[in-house]
Amino acid sequence: MTRIAIKMTGAAALVAGLLGSVSAFAQSGATVAFLMPDQASTRYEEHDAPGFIAEMKKLCADCKVVYQNADADASRQQQQFNSVVSQGAKVIVLDPVDSTAAASLVKQAQAQGIKVIAYDRPIPDAKADFYVSFNNEGIGKAIADSLVEHLKAKGVAAADGGVLQINGSPTDAAAGLIKKGIHAGLDNSGYEILAEYDTPEWAPPKAQQWTSGQVTRFGKKIVGIVAANDGTGGGAIAALKAAGVDPVPPVTGNDATIAALQLIISGDQYNTISKPSEIVAAAAANAAVKLLAGETPKADVTLYDTPSQLFIPAVVTAENLKAEIIDKNIMKAEQLCVDRYAEGCKKLGIGG
Repeated sequence: MTRIAIKMTGAAALVAGLLGSVSAFAQSGATVAFLMPDQASTRYEEHDAPGFIAEMKKLCADCKVVYQNADADASRQQQQFNSVVSQGAKVIVLDPVDSTAAASLVKQAQAQGIKVIAYDRPIPDAKADFYVSFNNEGIGKAIADSLVEHLKAKGVAAADGGVLQINGSPTDAAAGLIKKGIHAGLDNSGYEILAEYDTPEWAPPKAQQWTSGQVTRFGKKIVGIVAANDGTGGGAIAALKAAGVDPVPPVTGNDATIAALQLIISGDQYNTISKPSEIVAAAAANAAVKLLAGETPKADVTLYDTPSQLFIPAVVTAENLKAEIIDKNIMKAEQLCVDRYAEGCKKLGIGG
């Protein structure tokens, strides 16, 4: 379990943020909780939490931010939720381990006048005060469309085989949206879905184990794999390599982790999604401060009866990795172009 409590001191200094100017009447010294779901996805520790804390420091210098990570344990997240309620949190930003179970947490908080922002993963069975995320259904469709276009461009005929579909956790409503988007991209593509798997807890080893079984089952009939995130995609690639599959068929991903970007550089992974988590983290901080001030954050759409702001991410392949990742300063060449990846970087015009 990760738990960080940060007291931000200094005069209140609220500035214009991602959602526009923020009221100067946010509750001084208020406690805001940021509760994330797991550590299997490195983004929460490396990007989401630091991004949220940094933006809160800009917008409400004397607010207290409490960050906790449930490490994929719904019971632990409930305990953490109860803890921040007892600490007097006025706003709770919640990325649920279990989207269904989280509904009771939302209702519990709202009954006590506490605002809840659903973050990254929606909470379908309860109306949160706001929802901030990337467009998850759009992500699923984008990675599937990208793979289908690639297969067709390479002249891979539908009769040559089909694809595997690796979804995220069955308890994650965002995974369900990604899954829906993947089907939107695959179902009418002409390529058969050979088999499909919902990955418990998004765990890469479980995705790897399942893929190993499918390689034994289908062999060369597997012409591509649509994986819902970089962890499950990496697990699939590990299974293919362990089975001696060469060349590895194109595999998708999502999150633009360092490991996935390096796999793209080496030619082992076909695509990922660049969605700098700091963007949604900053948006959540802006929404939190507005709610503290008694204001209503601006919504783009309504999802699950909840006012929402959804950001559109970019698909990254070897062709545009330099433009989307390096040139936009999301990561530096020296982070990616190390050891065996140096040669691949040179081929893509990255680094010296």
